[in-house]
Amino acid sequence: MSERGKVLIVSGSAGSGKSTVLTPFKSGEIQPFVFSVSATTRKPRPGETDGRDYLFVTKERFEEMIEKGELIEHTTFNGNYYGTPKAPLEKQISEGKVVILEIEVDGAEQIMGLFDKNDLISVFLSPPDYKTLEARLRGRGTNTEADITERLERAKVELEFSRLYTNILINYNDRADEVTEAIKKIVKGESVSSLDIYCESTDELMKKFYN
Repeated sequence: MSERGKVLIVSGSAGSGKSTVLTPFKSGEIQPFVFSVSATTRKPRPGETDGRDYLFVTKERFEEMIEKGELIEHTTFNGNYYGTPKAPLEKQISEGKVVILEIEVDGAEQIMGLFDKNDLISVFLSPPDYKTLEARLRGRGTNTEADITERLERAKVELEFSRLYTNILINYNDRADEVTEAIKKIVKGESVSSLDIYCESTDELMKKFYN
């Protein structure tokens, strides 16, 4: 029987670079990491694949999943549902995998209450500062002005949620690979506190973000 795995929660505001940081894990070649694929009702972005990046479902199907208890958490963001299917997650943990959950902070809070702290690792990702966040959101070229404003305001709230996480990492421009490596070390139980991308506390993060 294999050793029980862990749940690795990775959250961050829009523009924190979660997808870029986690892309190396999506190939399935970095063991024992596997991805928990969230379900969502939002439309796929260019380059996203159903079943790999998200399970893209209709609103009706998502609400059916809620009703049947098929999700361990769910939330809404920008008018769309997001949630974590239960069955595949439980199977992967039983197989000794480190299951990555890339989820919103409110969904993360729900999950943190479901697992023993020994089975759980949490990482909050943040852009280095407000100006960088705004530049990243505008640089996508896919968001409306109203959407950008909403995401910037939500990011301020999400920074406060970083207090719930055991690790805070700052994703500077062109340094996503360093954040990826730091996550690997955290899971192995190695210290990353000496790295400049590591943030000691939410208070320290706020100072950097608004500086």
